[in-house]
Amino acid sequence: MTPKKRKKDAEDDENAAERDRLAEYRGRRDPGRTPEPVPRESAVPRGDDDTFVVQEHHASSLHWDLRLERDGVLVSWAVPKGLPWSPDTNHLAVHTEDHPLEYATFEGEIPRGEYGAGKMTIWDAGTYETEKWSEREVKIIIHGARVSGRYVLFRTGGRNWMIHRMDPPADPEAEPLPESLRPMRPVERNRLPRDQDAWAFEFAWGGRRLVAYVEGGRTRFTDDRGRAVDGPGGLGSRLGAALGARPALLDGELAVLEGREIYMIYDVAHLDGRPLLEVPYRERRERLDALELSGARWQTAPWFPGDGDAVRDAAAGQGLPGVVAKRLDSGYEPGEESDAWRLVPGSPTRRPGGRA
Repeated sequence: MTPKKRKKDAEDDENAAERDRLAEYRGRRDPGRTPEPVPRESAVPRGDDDTFVVQEHHASSLHWDLRLERDGVLVSWAVPKGLPWSPDTNHLAVHTEDHPLEYATFEGEIPRGEYGAGKMTIWDAGTYETEKWSEREVKIIIHGARVSGRYVLFRTGGRNWMIHRMDPPADPEAEPLPESLRPMRPVERNRLPRDQDAWAFEFAWGGRRLVAYVEGGRTRFTDDRGRAVDGPGGLGSRLGAALGARPALLDGELAVLEGREIYMIYDVAHLDGRPLLEVPYRERRERLDALELSGARWQTAPWFPGDGDAVRDAAAGQGLPGVVAKRLDSGYEPGEESDAWRLVPGSPTRRPGGRA
C-alpha cells in the first residue's frame, strides 16, 4: 500500500468516526453484559433537540450526568456536585462521550467490571431551549421538575468545563450549610425526668461526637468543638452517596458496637436549605427518620418517647453508659449545655460485660 493510499484510508476512517458519534460510546460497552442501550447504527438526527435528562450515577464516586439532545445524540457531562442552585458557585462539568437518545430513559444497574459500573437513576428530565451552542460555550434554558432556569456551560481546558447558573437562586430562601457548628450538649443528672411523657429517650453511646456536613454527595466532619476533623475511611463518601443531592447537617457519635465503628446519627440541624435549630426535637427526629439513613458504617439511632425507665434498663442490658433524655419540644442550641437534654447514668441493675 502506497503512502498516499494509507493517508486516504486514515482520512476515511476519521471521517467515518466523525459521522458515527456513538463510536466511542459503543467501544466502551459490551452489549452482552450491560443493560444500557447500545444501538448498532450510527447516530441519526431525529427529535427536536430539546430533551434533557439528569441522571444520578452511583459509580466509583457519586456524580450526576447532564445530557442534552443534539443532532441525534445526547451530549453529556459528568457533574460531580450536581447542577448549581445559585449563581454564587460554579460546578465542575467533565465532558464525556455522546450517548444514544435511548439513554434518556435508562435506569438500572451497570454490572461490576463494566465501564461506569454502578446504579443509574433518573434525577430529573424535561425539555430545554438553546440560546447558544459552540465548541466552547453552551447556553440553555432548562425546564424540569426539580431544576429549571438559565445555565451556561463553558470549557476551561480539555474535557473540563464549568456549569454556571445565570438566573437568581432556584430557592431564594435556601440557606447554605454553616461552615462550623458546635453541637448541643446534655447536662448530667442522676435521675430521669419525672414528667416522662414530655420527653424522649435515646441510648448514650459513649462515642466520639461528630457533626457531618453533607452536600453534593460529599461529607466533611467537625468535632465537639467545631474543629474540622477527618472522618473514618470510607464513611464520608458513602454517607454522601446515601443522601445524594440533599444537603444536610447531621449530629451523632462514632461509637464502637460489636467491635465495629458505627456513626450513630441522632439529630439533623439543617436540611434541604432550611436551618432546623428552632424546630422541636420531635419534628427533627421525624425528619431524620424519614431520610432512612442506614448503612454498614452508619445508622439512625433509635429514640423512644415516654418510657425512660425501660430505655435505661435496656441500655444497662447492652452495657451502654446510660440514656439521654431530650424534651420533645426543645430546639437545638449550638454549643450550649442545656437542661433540655439530660445525660442519666445507667441503671443500678446494669450487668457488667455486656455488649459495647
